[in-house]
Amino acid sequence: MSAPSALHGVGIGLRLAHYEAFIAGPPEVDWVEVHSENYFGDGGYDLHVLETVRRDLPVSLHGVGLGLGSAAPLDTAHLARLARLVERIEPAVVSEHLSWGASAQGALHDLLPMPLTHASLDHLSARVSQMQDALGRSVLIENVSAYVRFRGDTCSEAEFLAALAQRTGCGVLLDVNNLYVNQCNHGEDALAAMAVLPPQIVGEIHLAGHRVTPVAVIDDHGSRVAPAVWSLYEAALARFRSTPTLIEWDTALPALDVLLDEARLARECQTKHTPVQGAVERRS
Repeated sequence: MSAPSALHGVGIGLRLAHYEAFIAGPPEVDWVEVHSENYFGDGGYDLHVLETVRRDLPVSLHGVGLGLGSAAPLDTAHLARLARLVERIEPAVVSEHLSWGASAQGALHDLLPMPLTHASLDHLSARVSQMQDALGRSVLIENVSAYVRFRGDTCSEAEFLAALAQRTGCGVLLDVNNLYVNQCNHGEDALAAMAVLPPQIVGEIHLAGHRVTPVAVIDDHGSRVAPAVWSLYEAALARFRSTPTLIEWDTALPALDVLLDEARLARECQTKHTPVQGAVERRS
């Protein structure tokens, strides 16, 4: 099994505040990521910008609204709009979350954590397979920041994702900041979680900032990557090599130069973990 990723290097999110800079000429990044749902329309300025940027840079489509784990039937209209966008943009990667977000009463507009049980694995496996069949490609599924855990859980999130990948052929989008947030909030060992994931299934990494509150650590994507998360990233690269990495920043969006500086730091980390060409790797 191999991770379904055709990206390399470091990317940043393409956001409205930076559209003009991207239209003027691609900045020093290797690819961009967008939230798929923002580009479901058949026209408009957003889609024009994305199509323009796509001429120069690979694109990763990152979904936030499909709610793969929801008990309600999978939204086939949403999936059809995603398939149309995939056909139009030809992204390098398509991803979604290990979460639910809808009930019979409607969408909740949140990435809510799944119970980590055999029944949930059966449910997610069927839904991921349905998504992949509709798109005609493998997808990546991201671990999430969870602010509750369930007493009935029978495995860790990493074990769940590894089993999901084995069943469906999907890959994993490893959010290192989410691992850190869950480590702080639930005492879950981030390094142990990474050790559970076979290296070949991890197709992309996310890095982001978080907010520390008296109640919990919040994954708010509103600041620079914290030193502790950079340390975990180094460990991730040691295990997963130079996996393509996104600097994820969605709130309190800074100047583009700040994002590019974070991308530079990630690229420096990747360079340290890139084997020298022609060198023989020692195996224990």
